[in-house]
Amino acid sequence: MDSATLETMRTELRGPVITPSEPGYAEACELYNAMIHRHPAAFVGCRDAADVIAALTLVRDSGQALAVRGGGHSGAGLCLVDDGVTLDLSPMRWVRVDPEARTAQVGGGALLGDLDHATHAFGLATPAGIMSTTGVGGLTLGGGHGYLSRKYGLTIDNLLAADVVLADGRFVTASEDEHPDLFWALRGGGGNFGVVTSFTLRLHPVDTVGAGMTVWPVERTREVLTWYREYLPQAGEDVYGFFNFLTVPPGPPFPEELHGRRMCGVVWCYLGDLERLDETLSVVGDAGPPAFHFAMPMPYPALQSLFDEEIPPGLQWYWRGDFYDAIPDGAVDVCARYGQNLPSDLSTLHLYPVDGAVHRVRPEDTAFGYRDALWSGVYGGIDPDPANAEAIKRWCVEFHGEMHPYSMGGSYVNMLGEGEGEQRVRDAYRENYERLGRVKRAYDPENLFRATQNIPPAPAS
Repeated sequence: MDSATLETMRTELRGPVITPSEPGYAEACELYNAMIHRHPAAFVGCRDAADVIAALTLVRDSGQALAVRGGGHSGAGLCLVDDGVTLDLSPMRWVRVDPEARTAQVGGGALLGDLDHATHAFGLATPAGIMSTTGVGGLTLGGGHGYLSRKYGLTIDNLLAADVVLADGRFVTASEDEHPDLFWALRGGGGNFGVVTSFTLRLHPVDTVGAGMTVWPVERTREVLTWYREYLPQAGEDVYGFFNFLTVPPGPPFPEELHGRRMCGVVWCYLGDLERLDETLSVVGDAGPPAFHFAMPMPYPALQSLFDEEIPPGLQWYWRGDFYDAIPDGAVDVCARYGQNLPSDLSTLHLYPVDGAVHRVRPEDTAFGYRDALWSGVYGGIDPDPANAEAIKRWCVEFHGEMHPYSMGGSYVNMLGEGEGEQRVRDAYRENYERLGRVKRAYDPENLFRATQNIPPAPAS
């Protein structure tokens, strides 16, 4: 960046401006996914919407490429852009709860852990992911599913309003009543339409939940996954469980004889009467005797942070995903084969249920394209060692490639990996893609917000 623009930024903004020659730059370039390496010309820390407006205007007028970082959890590293400017919203890491209205207003840089901590004090929560380190902004703009989704829908189904700085520098509030087309697009369309400085979310009565985990030897994947695909969709909406592969970590609650063993399993969240938790989850025996099973009452934020220590920021990641409306026998066979050949201890498959309340919203009501899916699948190659990056990427790509023919054709946009291409973005939105392009033309006709899973402006008719 030219020195005059940098000096103007430092004068007009309250947040810090960091360039490659300055202390803190290397740390600023660190992402949740350490496989991604990008080097912006500057990081601009935004403390409030005024900082965002000023910074965005200066970047736009200087002709620099622009990216926006909320929680920095993007698997494809889309929050950094080489030789451009990253607007860093992490200073806007705040949550304000209205317990009477059962709403929370959340700053653009907040993490799920911040949201869960603030709302739990009032016995409230909203559906949002399974990791406390995930950014609220990126997760919400892509749709947002998690432990509470079968009962309370996607995160976007609970989004009431969003404060947005647009490409032309205007500050607007998008809701059902104000800028309804923009509000429609924000609910699933990713970061294509502006910088969201705050989200207003509906909350639900969620306090202590029934948390559980059941694991079986990975050699029994066919038996377990066949049972799971039949059981989960017909279970009551108080029951949530995602299927996964895992290598048992060394420590509680797992017994020592299981440490380091490859397993398949289900992670549970139960929102019903906790007196019935054991009875409800006794069905796990229908898949055959598990190697280990536990279920216990747990504060919801504790469940949300259960995997934080095991999967910290800074690992090598490569992921791909797809939606499924069925897991046929052929797909079960593919999973059984790849589950026995995990390329690292942290690599995994997750199948997240997205039925129940998610299906009660019409496909055309939000930009989210797969209201008829039963599962959102993600294939994750994960390892701390950069030397294993190619091995985990190859396993992920090959596993996804064999499973894709059984899918509905597209992925959850937040699970698109690096460089998957324009067609995969189109496939993520199905029939909503054309409308998204028209909204993009109205609110970002020059495609300033293109460092995303990008939806270009539709041509003028």
